[in-house]
Amino acid sequence: MASGSILEHIGHLVGDNEVYDSAQRNILSEWTSLDFKEVPQAPDWVVEETDRWQNESAIWTYVDGSGGFSPSASTEHIWQSLDRKPELQSLLDAILATLSKDDPEEDVSTELVDIIGYDDIELVFEITANRSVFKQEAQDRLSMLRNNVHGSGSTNPEDMFTNSRQRIQAELEANAARPLDLEPERPMQEQYPGIYTSSSAASGNMLSQYGTRYSLPMGTVRQSNKEYEEVIIPPPGHVPPRTTERLILINELDPLARGCFAAYKSLNRIQSIVFPTAYKTNENMLVAAPTGAGKTDVALLTILRVLDQFRSDDPRLSIRNSINTSAFKIIYVAPMKALASEITRKFSKRLHWLGINVRELTGDMQLTKAEIAQTQVIVTTPEKWDVVTRKPTGEGELASSIKLLILDEVHLLNEERGAVIETIVARTLRQVESTQSMVRIVGLSATLPNYIDVSQFLSVNPYKGLFYFDSSFRPVPLEQHFIGVRGKPGSALSKKNLDHAVFQKVTELVDQGHQVMIFVHARKETVKTAMQLKETILMEGDMEKFSCEEHPQFALFRRELATSRNKEMKLLFDSGFGIHHAGMLRSDRNLMEKMFEARAIKASWGVNLPAHAVIIKGTQIYDTTRGAFTDLSVLDVLQIFGRAGRPGLETSGEGYICTTEDKLPHYLDAVTSQVPIESKFQGGMIDSINAEISLGTVANIKDAVQWLGFTYLFVRMQKNPFIYGIDRDSLVEDPRLGAKRTELVKLATKRLAEIRMVVVDSVSGSLQVTDLGRVAAKYYIRYASIEIFNKEFRPRMTEADVLAMLSMSTEFAQIQLRESEMKELEELEMSIPCQVKGGVTTSAGKVNILLQAYISRTDYLNDFALVSDMAYVAQNAGRIIRALLEISISRKWAHVTATLMSMSKAIEKRLWPFEHPLKQSMLKMETLSSIQRWCDELTIVELASYDAEEIGKMVHLNAIQGAAILQAAQQFPTARITYKLQPLASDILKISLVIGRAFTWNSRLHGTTEPFWVWIEDEEGLHILQLAHLVFHQNTDALDLDFVLPIPQGTKPTSFTVRWVSDRWMGAEEEITISLDDLVMPPIPQCHTPLLLLPFLPVTAINQPLATLYANRFSTFNTIQTQAFWTLYHSRSQTLVCAPSGAGKTTLAEIIAQSTVTQSPGSWVIVVTPRKSTAQDIYVALRRGSEVLNIRVDYPPAHAVLSPPTGGGIYVTTPAILLAALTRRRPTDSLPGLDLVINDNLEQLDSMYELAISLLQLATQSEPTRYVGFGDSLHDPSDLASWLTVDAGSLYSFRPRDREQSLKISNHAFTMAHSAALFKAMGKPAHMAISEGLRDGVAAIAFVPSRGHCRTVALDLITWATLDSDAGRGYLPPTISEDATEGYRTHLQDAELGDFIAKGVGFYHHGMHKRDRSTILQLYVEGIVRVLVVPRDACWDLPVRASCVVVMGTQYVEINPETNLRRVRDYKLTDIVRMQSRAVQHKGTGHFHLFCQAEAMDTYSRFLNEGLPLESQLMETDHLKNWIKSATSRGAPLSKQDLFDFLSFTFLARRVASNPTYYGFTSTNRAENLSRMVDRFLEASPREIVV
Repeated sequence: MASGSILEHIGHLVGDNEVYDSAQRNILSEWTSLDFKEVPQAPDWVVEETDRWQNESAIWTYVDGSGGFSPSASTEHIWQSLDRKPELQSLLDAILATLSKDDPEEDVSTELVDIIGYDDIELVFEITANRSVFKQEAQDRLSMLRNNVHGSGSTNPEDMFTNSRQRIQAELEANAARPLDLEPERPMQEQYPGIYTSSSAASGNMLSQYGTRYSLPMGTVRQSNKEYEEVIIPPPGHVPPRTTERLILINELDPLARGCFAAYKSLNRIQSIVFPTAYKTNENMLVAAPTGAGKTDVALLTILRVLDQFRSDDPRLSIRNSINTSAFKIIYVAPMKALASEITRKFSKRLHWLGINVRELTGDMQLTKAEIAQTQVIVTTPEKWDVVTRKPTGEGELASSIKLLILDEVHLLNEERGAVIETIVARTLRQVESTQSMVRIVGLSATLPNYIDVSQFLSVNPYKGLFYFDSSFRPVPLEQHFIGVRGKPGSALSKKNLDHAVFQKVTELVDQGHQVMIFVHARKETVKTAMQLKETILMEGDMEKFSCEEHPQFALFRRELATSRNKEMKLLFDSGFGIHHAGMLRSDRNLMEKMFEARAIKASWGVNLPAHAVIIKGTQIYDTTRGAFTDLSVLDVLQIFGRAGRPGLETSGEGYICTTEDKLPHYLDAVTSQVPIESKFQGGMIDSINAEISLGTVANIKDAVQWLGFTYLFVRMQKNPFIYGIDRDSLVEDPRLGAKRTELVKLATKRLAEIRMVVVDSVSGSLQVTDLGRVAAKYYIRYASIEIFNKEFRPRMTEADVLAMLSMSTEFAQIQLRESEMKELEELEMSIPCQVKGGVTTSAGKVNILLQAYISRTDYLNDFALVSDMAYVAQNAGRIIRALLEISISRKWAHVTATLMSMSKAIEKRLWPFEHPLKQSMLKMETLSSIQRWCDELTIVELASYDAEEIGKMVHLNAIQGAAILQAAQQFPTARITYKLQPLASDILKISLVIGRAFTWNSRLHGTTEPFWVWIEDEEGLHILQLAHLVFHQNTDALDLDFVLPIPQGTKPTSFTVRWVSDRWMGAEEEITISLDDLVMPPIPQCHTPLLLLPFLPVTAINQPLATLYANRFSTFNTIQTQAFWTLYHSRSQTLVCAPSGAGKTTLAEIIAQSTVTQSPGSWVIVVTPRKSTAQDIYVALRRGSEVLNIRVDYPPAHAVLSPPTGGGIYVTTPAILLAALTRRRPTDSLPGLDLVINDNLEQLDSMYELAISLLQLATQSEPTRYVGFGDSLHDPSDLASWLTVDAGSLYSFRPRDREQSLKISNHAFTMAHSAALFKAMGKPAHMAISEGLRDGVAAIAFVPSRGHCRTVALDLITWATLDSDAGRGYLPPTISEDATEGYRTHLQDAELGDFIAKGVGFYHHGMHKRDRSTILQLYVEGIVRVLVVPRDACWDLPVRASCVVVMGTQYVEINPETNLRRVRDYKLTDIVRMQSRAVQHKGTGHFHLFCQAEAMDTYSRFLNEGLPLESQLMETDHLKNWIKSATSRGAPLSKQDLFDFLSFTFLARRVASNPTYYGFTSTNRAENLSRMVDRFLEASPREIVV
């Protein structure tokens, strides 16, 4: 065996690698000098039982078979474990001494645990189980060890090993006994410069390789007496300053920092040490230091660092004005709301002079956008910040702008709430990685053992940002006393012993001349404890020690007390006692604090001021968040101990914690940092991963595994694998624990999939959140609660059912039933309105009763715990019921949705649905009583219809009170709803609603908005067919809303119900029934043309020189062009071609126009297209061939468009120009010479287009003018063909599926409303679609609603691309470097575009400089820009295509220029078809991805697959009215008959017969409907229009 291997082997046997490192030479010398030639043969049992041998200590290899020690089978495992312990002989001595006692087995076990250690408690159980056998063997073994130690010349390897080991141990003990500064250097664990501790490295809170806990500090004393056991830990020794240390004086700081520390002379020692890192760098930091050491000021230094980085260099500006306050956000996460409030006050005061706003964001607080914009520092709690960062928008947008995240009390990782800290840190670190942004993380902590692990979790550089200061850095050295009172917890004996211990300690401290502060955990206990202590002291005769009558201000304070009404405070003051709690008056509390500070009181309860000694009496407190008594948290203990000792006045302090005997080890371990901080993340991992999936930061198993790598759980799994179920071999084979992380993720996602919160693709590993998962993440609902809801939720539920289900939520699992409160609960049950399932026999029943009592405003409860429980239930019920409401809406359950809306408002308003709605107004109680008594049966609308005097008489009051009631009724939110039925196809119905505001606005009542829900439900009232959430503003008169519903053939329902429900006002509801009895649906279209598989027609089928002109572009016509060619080219018949985009319709239009002019010289052709951009495109295309063909192509103005071109030619125009020209003529005047009118893009037929072509038809009715129409595929083009007088043989109607090119269409439905959150949710799916498309092609286009969305969406896409690739290149092609794009920056007017181009992303819209648009298109064609982000309104002008097109949303915000109101509008179907056309590829496969709301998906899919609907818009605008006005002004007024005759030329005349319901008619008679329409038009129009 090699010497190095032998040395390593010894080290492992000894159990500490540092031992053999420090004594390497001596051990190696002794070991290599041994002679192993005559080693005795191993005993037979070693040879025969090889399996057992493999698990035993290596020492047994050298045991002599005849004279060696051999254990029995029952104790073998015990000896294997003990042989690995250091100082075996001393250990056996102590164990034998304990086993020899006659004490009960329980006491023996307790002592053995103290001797062997808590980590080996199972070993203790084995020893006690085999007590007699082990005791005998231990005596034998001990005798052997003593003989070997005293023997001489032994060559037995065990003897040699024991001797060597004892020498090593002796050397270690000698070194440990030396003074700290004399200890010689030795190889040890890596030391970091920021570690300041008075103990050696081994006990300096560094974990051993075995993860064992640490021993108590040196000098610890353990005392035991009859009533309690006490452990006294002395203050640690002082750490001498290093040579590089010095206190930093405030006058040395720059003006920015100096102004915030103006009250200081210098920074303290800790602050001075961390100052260079905190204020001069952006390093992540972990500062672990005792309570009261000044960590808050360290946080302030890091805040000032951020301010300094965002200052202007302009010397003319003051410090305040030089800070760019809009460029950053700082988040301070405090563990408790009270601490958050304190930090907010402190920082607000310190930073006010800089103009920095500090706000608290905790509990149910919300910040508006304006408040967020005005705030630079936000102080919050872990849970609140988790909720905020789960939102992709609003408050959630804060996460994208933070520059500094401060985590206070980060040692709480070891508690249940630690999982939340892990979640928010992991989310932040992943954000930093994905966005390549800089977010500094600063962790503040009390002293904790494994600070290196925590620093690793926070991504702290241990050489620069890690600072650890042990308890010796406390401002006043603290002696800690841990007292464990004897007796069963909660028993009378335990309480008696606790009182005795407190009395004894208080008496001792007062006897020594010290002030004492006693902390109890309930207001009642404050007075009770003080009175008990006073009585005990009187009995003992020690009252003189507590008297403060000799105090010089005693009489003064006594006079001040005389004005107080607090009898207990007066009574206790004379005895030297004081009391203090939140239930006292502020004046009494202030007086008590003043007396305590003046030392006029020797013992006080609850005063938040420094004292020499603090005593915590009992550690059981009532936790309202759990609904049960729990252990006092370590944070609270440290905070209370922080009050011990008065800085500047005393040189020491004492902290006492009095707990039960069973909790003594827990508080010893936690407060003295003996036990390493472990992760609690696994308990909350399922909910956390659901939140990340919902947020979109985790899209697949791989993402989840990476995300888990940012948690503290991952750090601790690597350091202490055993506690997390990982064996060391697995860690060696997989140091990054990829397999373990994958296992945890798969288990979590499998559970979520079982509950239907996520959908897991077993093949690709993709993770898609469902509505359930999204709602759970949004409302912070546990997955276990969702599982319960899945079982209990039903489409029909009463209020009682809803309350019962809500009460089962696991959020209330900690609410416990207590015998003491049963009677009061039973009384409450009798007074509440809804029956409670199970009564008071279950915790859910208790929750139900308390919630109903809360709604009923039952505020007077006797039991304090019930008051706390009710507050907790009320606080959480509103959130949970809102989650249930969203789940119900997602399932489209009408009945239960209405019930949940009412109950949600009931909890918020504390008002039952059956109570009078005017209780929500500001009426007096007596007025409300009169209303309920005399006119309770009247609705609010009916009440508002009377005048004040009538109402006053009705309620038996006067007119003044009647006016108040009338005003309240008029201000109560109500709505007027009207509707129109508009069939879009034979089986699709659009219901257009107009919702008018029918109440008087009062800003005090209504604020700035009144939100409400509108939905349409089926005739049974079970299912919501469609739903919308809208808001009224003060200047809103009415809102319009469209619902599109399927009407299956042959199953037309008799009616629908429209329901309007206020989101905030109880009882504010309206409903109307829509009868479908008179509904006439249009016929099923029968005019579609089957696609024939004809041979492709060669381009030579057209005459020269046209054939030569087009031969350069293509050699053959496609299938659709071939099929329609003969009719278009060789006949003069009116023709209509409807075909999918990309079918070559525009090419056919160009050929027909050019051939008409070339074949018949002098011919006149007008090409009409609805948009200026497309008109220009057609004009440019025709101009290209004009020189070759020698024909005239022009784009004339309005005055020339109806003048025939000299020698013939082609005019390209738009409906606006054509209508302007036609308006100047008399409608009956003929227009000769016009040979051909080509109407392009007829799917975009609007009122102007229809009016212009109808007038043109009227003008050419006696001329041989040919009309040819082109358009995208229409659902039913028969009426369009009729309008253009196209016969059946000349109508070519192809469906979208007849498209010749390959186009893959994917639809992605989203259940979120149009909002920034929706686009955040679309980010990852859009990136995945683009990435897939780029693999098959070279470019992608993403259409977004507006220009404002371009940059936001582009940044999101780049973020996801960065996460997908380690290179961080975005979408830039691999062949092009980012540096290569720098040259294009000089061509850009907008320099910011260069940053996007460097990632392969560009924009295209008319808000850009024309030169920038050209540059972007050039880069796009060259393949440098591979992703083009384009707003909706630019889709018609975009001249390029892509292999992948993603439409991100189908709604946009329209702003009314007069009222500035914003309305969400749907994209037109023609817009979407245009966007789809950009994906049509003449070679290869195009990919089209449509992202839209789930409710609109069926409609869009239907018409994109079956063809677009087309209806007349002639009566929806003022174009017809304006044309008639113009005719009248020119002296050619129209009669009623003239108007009727003209309308017969319109597309409208055909549609009123085919689809009468759409236009408000029930008859299919065209003449009758047109006549009525003329009458309707004349009634609605001014009289001067028609004579």
